[in-house]
Amino acid sequence: MLVRPSRPANVAAACRAMKNMGLRTLWLVGAKPELGDEAGRALAYGAWDVLDGARRADSLPQAVSASLAVVGTTALPVAGAWSPRRLAAESPTLAGAGTLSLVFGPEATGLTAAERALCHRLVRIPTDEAQPSLNLAQAVLLLAYELRLAFLAREGEAVASQEEARASAGEVEQALGELREALLEVGYLDVMNPDRILAELRGLLTRARPTLRETVLLRGVAHQVAWAGRIARGRAGTG
Repeated sequence: MLVRPSRPANVAAACRAMKNMGLRTLWLVGAKPELGDEAGRALAYGAWDVLDGARRADSLPQAVSASLAVVGTTALPVAGAWSPRRLAAESPTLAGAGTLSLVFGPEATGLTAAERALCHRLVRIPTDEAQPSLNLAQAVLLLAYELRLAFLAREGEAVASQEEARASAGEVEQALGELREALLEVGYLDVMNPDRILAELRGLLTRARPTLRETVLLRGVAHQVAWAGRIARGRAGTG
C-alpha cells in the first residue's frame, strides 16, 4: 500500500519492483488521480497490469480493513522495529493464510503517528546514517525481495519434506556391514585392516544422505558381490 504517494514515476517504479518479486495487489491510499497517467508508465515496464489494477482508498483504515496483519515502514529509529529479513521470516506466523499488507508512507514525510499506530508491526530498513533516505520504489523492492526469498525457501522445505525419508544411522550401518563382508569376499578390503577403507565409505554415505530404499539397494549389491565372490572361490553353496 502506498499512502499519499506524490510522484507518478515512483508509483510506476514500485509496480515494476512488486511484479519482479511476484506481488500483484497494489493499494493507493489518498493518492492523486493523475498518478495513473502516462507520465510514469514507462517506469512500470512489464507491470502495467499492476499499475492499472491498483485499488484506491481514501484512508488507511479503509484500505487495510480486510487485512489480517498490517506492517508499516518507517525511517525512524522506533524501538522494536523489525528488519525486512525478520519480517520475511515471521510473516507466516504474523498473517497465516490471511492477507499481510505492507504500508509505505509518503516519500518526504513517511507515515503519520496515527497511521503507524494502525500497524501491527513496523519495519525499518537499516540504511547508513550518512544517507538514510530511500526512494519509494527502492524500499518496496527491498521488502518484496526479502519476502520472495523467504517464500522460495519455504517452498523448498515443503518439497524436501515430501521426499522419501532418509535412512537412519542403524540402517546405514547395516548396509555397511553387509558391504564389508562382500568386499572381504572379493578381496577388495585388507583382511588385516578392513576398517580403514570402510571408514571412507562410511563418510561417503554420510555425505550422500541415503534414503531407506537406497540402503536396501546397496545391501542388494553387497549380497550379489558376495555371491559372485563365493562363485569365484568355488564356495557358491556357502554363506
